[in-house]
Amino acid sequence: MAIDLTGGIDPAREHMFATRPDNPEMRDSVSFWVVDDRGEVGLPRIGVEAVAANWETHGVQVNVAFADGRVYRLRDEGASVPPTGADGRATVLGAGPLVFRCVEPFDVWTMTFDGQADATSSSELIEGRKDGPRVDLRFEVEAKMAVPPWVQGALHADADSQLKTSIVGDLMGGPRYEQLFRATGSVHVAGEQHAFRGSGLRIRRQGVRRLEGFWGHCWQSALFEGGRAFGYIAYPPRPDGEPAFNEGYLFDGDGGLIPARAVQAPWLTRLQPRGEDVSVVLETDRGTVRIEGETVVSTHDITDPSEVPAEMLEKMANWTFPALQQAGVRYRWDGEEAIGMLERSSPMDRITR
Repeated sequence: MAIDLTGGIDPAREHMFATRPDNPEMRDSVSFWVVDDRGEVGLPRIGVEAVAANWETHGVQVNVAFADGRVYRLRDEGASVPPTGADGRATVLGAGPLVFRCVEPFDVWTMTFDGQADATSSSELIEGRKDGPRVDLRFEVEAKMAVPPWVQGALHADADSQLKTSIVGDLMGGPRYEQLFRATGSVHVAGEQHAFRGSGLRIRRQGVRRLEGFWGHCWQSALFEGGRAFGYIAYPPRPDGEPAFNEGYLFDGDGGLIPARAVQAPWLTRLQPRGEDVSVVLETDRGTVRIEGETVVSTHDITDPSEVPAEMLEKMANWTFPALQQAGVRYRWDGEEAIGMLERSSPMDRITR
């Protein structure tokens, strides 16, 4: 059976907004997670967030992490790059030094960065120390899609309902899908060049996103050499007792996605640079699958309330930003090994340092 890498989605959904949206809260977003197949270097979440209210500049997030603990990090805004590609379509989303290009919808994308980032480490980030000397950083990645896209809410009716009727839809930020890929690329930093082959995850989102009230999550995925893959997003039990979003999939290397749920997830309860057990158990109508995981590269975001603008704090009332980890993980599934991604968050009062 052939793999439909479009998942039946209109290829036009891969295009960016050609002009500023009328709704000032509307955003256009592309992000990549990339890991090399040796577990030595990872790019755990590189993204551009383009919000209509500030259309001349877009938000940039860069994480480059090494297995020895080094991290090169950037949180900034950059002048927006024109969205029109060589074919006259809106196939480019970029800001300052970071540019994503859709070469062929649901087939090939590229990501390039040529700028500077703060040199820090996994341990320093855990302590909330984010600043470091600015160093030159350059990377380029070509992504070849390998698994059908997963549209959130498409695999379980209750997940779809939550996206449409609860706070979960605001947290997801509107229509969203993600897709695993094979990757080739290189990272140039600190006088070193690291060429790699690996895999990654691409996220495409357009919509209004509101994060106030977010109470944590766990998100994992990986693509194995033989073609199998998995992915899921789960939120922990809600404070109000309402059902929490929990949807995912398995992929056996052919055909479509197999609906799944996480029945055991590695919720974030402590901050550790690497070497942490982050295994997951997924349940499908075909049975239960355990996928072992151990972090190999890691970054954290610990937000000090004093750094948050007053107008945002007023909107959030008593809510504060959760601790966030973005990492690369060595996964093992029935004897097969792959490096994949992990993102998870939790309120600081649930964290043991």
